[in-house]
Amino acid sequence: MKTAGRTGKAAATGIFAVALLAAPSAASAAAAQGGRDASGQTISAASADSISAKCRNNGRNYIVREYYRGVNRYTLRCGTSTWGWKHIQHRWSTSFNNKIRNTIANGERKYVPVSFSFYTLPPCSRETFRVLIGTPAAGNDIRTAYKVSSTSAAPRC
Repeated sequence: MKTAGRTGKAAATGIFAVALLAAPSAASAAAAQGGRDASGQTISAASADSISAKCRNNGRNYIVREYYRGVNRYTLRCGTSTWGWKHIQHRWSTSFNNKIRNTIANGERKYVPVSFSFYTLPPCSRETFRVLIGTPAAGNDIRTAYKVSSTSAAPRC
């Protein structure tokens, strides 16, 4: 009986450990398949300056980044001051790009408004990052992305 109790406890602990380890490996898989700009460069290869130059030389519908959730592709276009890269360029960094990628690949899908949200791990998880989808150019485009403030990210307990 003690062995069964230990096995149950180990199994419960193992499941929790798998949950902790699954997110980084899923994010790594998403990094391997996504996060490329239109020229095929990896996400870390192109800086904000090079994206800005591309958007200056191309129209608002030019794709600067692609992100994946399974087989679904989500794009970040140059956009305008109200949507797309031009809208979020003042927040742009490698870290911000990685948060968008991780949120799309591993986040919880919300439908009103259509968005992906990333939560801390349970129990009492709270929303930490949000990516809104859908622009005038296409339905699977990134409209905006932002870190959710602590006041609006109440724990779900």
